Amino acid sequence: MGGMETKKKGVPHIEFRPALFWDTNPKTIDPDKNAVYVIERIMDFGTDDEVRWMWRYYDRTLIRDVAKSSRTIFPETRSFWNLVLAA
Repeated sequence: MGGMETKKKGVPHIEFRPALFWDTNPKTIDPDKNAVYVIERIMDFGTDDEVRWMWRYYDRTLIRDVAKSSRTIFPETRSFWNLVLAA
């Protein structure tokens, strides 16, 4: 996953909810440097708006790689996203 383009041009950053990142200050999260962490949290706990932002902001290949290789997302989440991304 290293060195892969994460950001799509023209998609603005969003303000992350404290409930999504309860273990850190959401204002300190860089959506590019912390892309895997952000994607994992949105996959597990994101709102519809956050999921839509994730689709627009991150490359689909990166999202697919996170769904397949993440050790932190719930098994149910992994199954769901692998089905969604298989299409």
